[in-house]
Amino acid sequence: MSRFKAVVFDLDGTLLDTLEDLADSMNYVLESNSFPIHEIDKYKHFAGNGLRNLVTKALPIKHRDAETIDSALHNMLNEYGKRWDNKTVPYAGIHELLDQLYARSIKLAILSNKEHSLTLKVAEKYLCNWKFEVVFGERPGVPRKPDSSSALEIIKILGIAANDIIYLGDSGSDMETANNSGMYGVGASWGFRGAEELIKDGAKCTIDTPLELMKILSD
Repeated sequence: MSRFKAVVFDLDGTLLDTLEDLADSMNYVLESNSFPIHEIDKYKHFAGNGLRNLVTKALPIKHRDAETIDSALHNMLNEYGKRWDNKTVPYAGIHELLDQLYARSIKLAILSNKEHSLTLKVAEKYLCNWKFEVVFGERPGVPRKPDSSSALEIIKILGIAANDIIYLGDSGSDMETANNSGMYGVGASWGFRGAEELIKDGAKCTIDTPLELMKILSD
């Protein structure tokens, strides 16, 4: 019987493919300011450490002063608030994975660097068929991933030892979060980063499809 009793998921790039809605929103902001826009794949490297970080990386280097970043972030939040569900979809196999985890009484949680209210809204729309014990986005006054504060709070709420919890994510920040909090970091190579980068950033292993997680739970 597997020692793992819970799975904590990243959201963007792990459970849901949000890339096009993020890219469309930020490109609209850039275009509105007569800045160059970016190809969608570029946003794979911009996303993962919160919207401020995404906005900063998307802006031209010469326009990364605090005032421009603040203004662009405000506009990005506004635009993404209009577009967040235009093209976002769960990755293939996510629904089946959640069904199997739920059937095995594995506890579920979400920890994202997306702004908290947006995280709740997105999870409610796309993942409402499953019970998540905790859903945390980036909250005021709480450091974002890879800081372990929110992860440790989730561990306490779940009431399960950290090393009995899998953290599944698609970025280096996720793998660092897992290691910083004592969870078992599994890299989702279908997301915004590749397997090689995830291993370099501390993943214990990587999987190429969601249902491969069940093998880890069965080992």
